Parts: sequence; structure tokens; C-alpha cells
Amino acid sequence: MRNSRPVLLVEDDSIDAMTVRRAFRDLKVANPLKHTINGEEALAYLQDEANDKPCVILLDLNMPKMNGAEFLKVAKADPVLRKIPVIVLTTSSEERDVVESFRLSVAGYIIKPVDYRKFVEAIQTIDMYWTLSELPQEKMEDADALCQTHTVG
Repeated sequence: MRNSRPVLLVEDDSIDAMTVRRAFRDLKVANPLKHTINGEEALAYLQDEANDKPCVILLDLNMPKMNGAEFLKVAKADPVLRKIPVIVLTTSSEERDVVESFRLSVAGYIIKPVDYRKFVEAIQTIDMYWTLSELPQEKMEDADALCQTHTVG
């Protein structure tokens, strides 16, 4: 990604989180990876003024306490948080999950590949897309609340 903002990973499975960390390392993604294990922790991280807002959120759907859909409902209702792009990165291939995620304004939906090489390709694609993608320039009271460019690496 073109900036130094963190990427927030919301993932309860420690092996999947380790796989994302490894893919970031293998791809030499420069953005720090912040990890929370459920939607409640992610919201607490995002609402803490001491934390940099992420340039993108990688969100699992199936988590305890507050799942991905519940997180999206809260985050997308917040005028600052709703501007942070969210990519669902999940094992669910259920059509209802895809439809609900896009209804809740996700930027993308990726089913986690089982094969590590394909997983790295998926992360690389996310990185490339958010490196090239531009957001509209907006005047904001809190300039740190919105990533001006999105990139994972």
C-alpha cells in the first residue's frame, strides 16, 4: 500500500491470523498489521483515539461475541468508520453471507484459499488493488479518520 497506515485484521482463528502475517511478510507488505479477535475488539481498537485508523480492514465473518455482520452494521453506521474500506476474508461461500456483506457496504468478498500459494495471491491482489485505488478527497474534521490512499503493501 502507498501509505504507512495499519491494516486491521479481525480474525478469531489463530492459524488464519498467522497465515495472514506470514503472507504479509512474504510479500514484504510495509503496513503494520493490527489484529483483533472479534468485532467488539475491532470496534474498541477503531474507537480508541490513540490508534491510527487503518487504511483497510480484513474481516472474518464467523467469530464469537460479535461476528463480522454485526461488526459491519455498527461500523457502517458510524460516520467516520464507514469510510474505512472493509474486505471480507472468510471461509464462508454461502450466498446469503456474500449478499449480506455487500448490502452492508463491503469493498470486496474473498473466500480464504486453503492452499498457501493461492492465499498469498489473494493477499497480493488485495494489496495491488488498494495500492492503485483512490478515494475521493474530502474535507474532514479529523483528517486521520480516513486513509487518503489504500494499500496493503
